[in-house]
Amino acid sequence: MAYPLSRSVKEFKLRNVYMWLLVFVMMFNGGLIPFYLIVKQMGLMNSFWVLVLPMIINVFNIILIVNYFRSIPKELDESASMDGAGPWYKAFRIYMPLALPVLATTTLFLIVAVWNEFMLGMIFIRNPEDVPLQTYMQQIVVRIDPNLLKSVEDVKRLASVSDKTLSAAKIFTSMLPIMIIYPFLQRYFISGIMLGSVKE
Repeated sequence: MAYPLSRSVKEFKLRNVYMWLLVFVMMFNGGLIPFYLIVKQMGLMNSFWVLVLPMIINVFNIILIVNYFRSIPKELDESASMDGAGPWYKAFRIYMPLALPVLATTTLFLIVAVWNEFMLGMIFIRNPEDVPLQTYMQQIVVRIDPNLLKSVEDVKRLASVSDKTLSAAKIFTSMLPIMIIYPFLQRYFISGIMLGSVKE
């Protein structure tokens, strides 16, 4: 999506329309209630896909990638066109290999955002066995106010909460995947976060 939006208006006539739509959606969203109704109508309640699909397209990441593509010299595109390269060839054989730093950066952003997301699990997953790890961790860490305990079931739930040492171990375990992934993407992350930030 970012590659065609980085092209000029001559190459992609509706570029400005789509860009304004993306910015509008990023700034003014429908809110939680319409989102809940859409998910329910699509039959995604208690489904793995309700945790994945809403996070796939991130407008902020798209804008980052668009700015990166625009920072690539136009002479490279012109020389590829003179050699007979078509738009698909230029996209996948020239621009995509050059975009590895920004793709790694946005991938890291997306992985961290999806991994730390607990709200979707609280709202849309009803089966306790299917609750994602971060939702489970949030339920453990958040303390229950004893004044709110009104039934025997509430007392049993409070008694079943793990002690602090086990909770700390669970939190550390939940951080391990990100700690393992980050060193491999760090070199791309450092260069990718700076690319596209300076305009000539």
